[in-house]
Amino acid sequence: MNSFPVTKLVRSLLLTLSLAVAMPAMADWSANAGWVSEYIFRGVPQKNSSASAGLDYEEGGFYLGTWGADVGDGLEIDGYLGYNFEFEEFSLGVGATGYFYTGEFDDTYKEINLSFGFSNFALDVAVGEYDNFAGPTLDYTHAAATVEVEGFYGTVGNFSQDFEGTYVDVGYGFSVADEVDVTISWVYADKDLALNPDPDTLLPQDDHTLVFGISKSFNLSE
Repeated sequence: MNSFPVTKLVRSLLLTLSLAVAMPAMADWSANAGWVSEYIFRGVPQKNSSASAGLDYEEGGFYLGTWGADVGDGLEIDGYLGYNFEFEEFSLGVGATGYFYTGEFDDTYKEINLSFGFSNFALDVAVGEYDNFAGPTLDYTHAAATVEVEGFYGTVGNFSQDFEGTYVDVGYGFSVADEVDVTISWVYADKDLALNPDPDTLLPQDDHTLVFGISKSFNLSE
């Protein structure tokens, strides 16, 4: 895969993030904070018990934001932007995301993101490159299909190219007092994704995990 389009889009993302402070005060700003018992991203275990927070801007179909999470050895800090088109029950989206780390937990990922939705079905595709510390840059494609019905959801995701693996994420989300969002999910990943040696036992981590999460969003534009 030619990495130039990914790099160019992510540079544009970072430039737009740096200009966000100059946007007018009437813009639709929101913030969020949360915690999960197990931070698992696309089937890959990241950290036990992780807190996170984010800031987002939306105007029409355009969105821009940043999100950070505790990964043990420093922080993961993400930046993203894109545009969503909606008409009747259909939706289409295009964007870019960068994943950055303050410590040695991992190296930088840069992605082009595409999405399609119809009614309660969504398909998301990410085409990206991984800086891989001092090693050769790795290319990957991630695709995930999700169905959501009245709070229940199921996702099947798959990696291809230099990364490989498949996972399933099934869960239920609901809100409690004062609009606090609660999620309970079960994540199953094959060994290509779940293999994460425990430093105490040197055995692979379980390939299925029960995850509990709690979060709250704040409208900053009111």
